[in-house]
Amino acid sequence: MATSFDTTCTTTSGNPGQKVLKEAGTRLAAALPYGMKAKGHGGQGGAAATPWIQVFEPSAGGTGTDGLYLAYIFAADLKTVALTLQQGVTVFSEQLKTRGRRLRTHVEVRAQSLLAELPQDLVTGWTDQPKFQHDGWRARAYEASSVAARCYDLAHLPTEEDLCADLGNMATILKAALAVEPHIEVVNAPEGPLVEYTSATHVTYEGLEGFRPKTSDDYYVQIAAREQRKKRVHEGLLKRFGPYILNRGFTPITERVHPRDLVLQAKNQEWLVEAKAVKKGNATQAVREAVGQLLEYRYFWYVQKGAPQPFLLGLFSEDIGVYAGYLENHGIGAIWRTSDGWAGSPSASAWGMTDAH
Repeated sequence: MATSFDTTCTTTSGNPGQKVLKEAGTRLAAALPYGMKAKGHGGQGGAAATPWIQVFEPSAGGTGTDGLYLAYIFAADLKTVALTLQQGVTVFSEQLKTRGRRLRTHVEVRAQSLLAELPQDLVTGWTDQPKFQHDGWRARAYEASSVAARCYDLAHLPTEEDLCADLGNMATILKAALAVEPHIEVVNAPEGPLVEYTSATHVTYEGLEGFRPKTSDDYYVQIAAREQRKKRVHEGLLKRFGPYILNRGFTPITERVHPRDLVLQAKNQEWLVEAKAVKKGNATQAVREAVGQLLEYRYFWYVQKGAPQPFLLGLFSEDIGVYAGYLENHGIGAIWRTSDGWAGSPSASAWGMTDAH
């Protein structure tokens, strides 16, 4: 295909390479893993700068505009081709309303997170970084969105048997990634994309002594004799908030307060804090969860123990809009990250927690 594809021709003119791409589904049928199909993409109207062949499992989604799928993507100079596990960049471009750096950062963060969740022995040898030799937005987005890949020099391709074996291995990686993907979501916080993975004695501290948020690395808990991997997007939010609130005269504590996210102390008073990431600009779910957990923790950790009741504070990754007034009506303050600092509800400002105070 590479030797016959002419990028200067239209898709309807005499271009032998386009014919090969259109016939990819039938040409590759015998070599594809069971249940998978192939479809060539040579452009619409004009020839694609980086022609590609999609390999997908119809029952699992992955249309080329959304979902996960495999693809052989040719570099613009037609000297190399990458077998890559791709994310549909078109849908992310539409959601983010950009084709530039923010799109590439979003899919790259998501790709790295997906790769980190896959078994190490499964992806060993599949960490090539494709370079498609073109400045078009799609080519650059394809580079950033690659979860796993192996690149081939078209002048020195492996044997057909080895290529089929590689495709079979990549099909296994695709299935593993499809199982992981529903549990990963990238939240576009002001400080940059963050990844969310779904899922007693009163002590006085000084300074940052008791402020030890969990890392963003994996940690393990034992449940029913099996390990479950957990990560928390709000750990990044807590890390940014801790030093800031310390400078405003509050002592942030995360050590020995589990399952509470954070406790603040100042002038013999205490604030119970619940951190939540706002997903896709919709604060509804984040606020509902924060209210439920704050009330629950206050009851079990303070009311039932006869301890002085704390002030309640919701900590959010971005502005929660009308929900600030809703929380105030329930006796809960709110503070959220902005592009240049921290803003909040009247209670948070009165407590001296916001930049605007």
